[in-house]
Amino acid sequence: MLRLTPDRPVTMLWETLLPPEVQILPKDLAIIDELLADAALLEPFHSAWDDGARGTGRPTIPMAMYVRLMLIKQRSGWGYETLMREVSDSIHLRRFCLLRLDERVPHESTVRKLTRRLDAEVVQEMIRALIGKACHERHFRVRAMRVDSTVVEADIRYPTDAGLCGDAVRRLAYVARAVRKVIPSIVATVQDRSRAVGKRLRKMNQRLRQRRGEGQAAVERYTKEAAAHVRASLREAQGLVREAQRRRARGAGSSPQGRQRALARLNEEIGRAQRVVKQVQQRFRGEQIKDRLVSLADPDARPIRRGKRGKPNEFGYIVQFAELNPHTRRGARGLLMPPKLRAGSTHDDTLLPENVAEVTALGLRPREAVFDAGFSRQATTKTLAALGCEVFIAGVTRCASRHTWRRRARYRVGNEGRISHLKRSYHVGRSRLRGIEGARIWESWAVFAYDLDTVALMPTK
Repeated sequence: MLRLTPDRPVTMLWETLLPPEVQILPKDLAIIDELLADAALLEPFHSAWDDGARGTGRPTIPMAMYVRLMLIKQRSGWGYETLMREVSDSIHLRRFCLLRLDERVPHESTVRKLTRRLDAEVVQEMIRALIGKACHERHFRVRAMRVDSTVVEADIRYPTDAGLCGDAVRRLAYVARAVRKVIPSIVATVQDRSRAVGKRLRKMNQRLRQRRGEGQAAVERYTKEAAAHVRASLREAQGLVREAQRRRARGAGSSPQGRQRALARLNEEIGRAQRVVKQVQQRFRGEQIKDRLVSLADPDARPIRRGKRGKPNEFGYIVQFAELNPHTRRGARGLLMPPKLRAGSTHDDTLLPENVAEVTALGLRPREAVFDAGFSRQATTKTLAALGCEVFIAGVTRCASRHTWRRRARYRVGNEGRISHLKRSYHVGRSRLRGIEGARIWESWAVFAYDLDTVALMPTK
């Protein structure tokens, strides 16, 4: 059952005996609390909830409480367990999150599961509602727009072919045990060969210290041996699937849906393990590997090369931010549109039409739009024709006035500082939620937290 706000008073009578310093929220939290009191910001939750579940079933935690918990989490960088512990110990955070002093904080799994269930579109609808609120209540008028892209790293370790082979044999054995649990009559098993693969990984690391030619030969030999173990596990897993399809019995406490989910997951792991084996074969045949799989835990992540000397290879997603500003002076701070994200190396021009569509849908008309040299002149000008604004691309566009050229160039450079600020204060640089949808949720909450802080700084009418 959906609950948007708490159904009981947040404060109790005896709390008035506490010192005034404890009862009053800090200035920044007090302003944000006032902004979040608007019921329009919670409307996306009502729309996203199933019609049949809004008034029936076990009650959820209030969505107003959930939004405040996620804001604290995104600003602080805490994990779910740390978040609950810190909120439980702080009177100010309890008041901000609409928790009474005698009330237990929600379990961390409640907030974690809600974050996945309520996808990124819910958060992005709140961002759009917040921008509309700023335009109507805070004198926000759009003068200029600046757009730039950056990398969101996936929460994975640096990938190697041999390491992927070790992950594949371990995951195949683990998921096969889950299938045997729901269908106990299965005789076939999948052996866990992670120790054998790990032994070859250690030998490979030792041989890498040798001369270049001998070390490379050892890497190829041990990687092929690891891939052979994956093929052996694949044969066993495929045999287990065939046997499971012939069986009709189920384990105690398992349902037909649970049986189907277990088999679907095993088939999914089989497909990924086959890709790992194919990538090893392509690598040593000297073939180009397209759409390379770099992690079995986050299969949507892809390699990205951005030309950075200190970090030539990154793994994750490209996200594009469009910032709307009321002026182009030094230190301009505006509102960010809902982030647009793609897996792997993606050209800046690919995501720009989605940002322009967002600006158009909100009825906003910036007079200027600035970009870095990663955007092509022809495609950018064509995409922004609907907005009717002047386009400035650093290093490409020339202005009639030198003063205008310098002003726009300085304004564009502020994009680098804005992205650095987002990474440092709102943790947009590395997504702790796996998968492309998880990265989209993570980035959307970061943008919502930033926009909320920005609106809090704007003067009221």
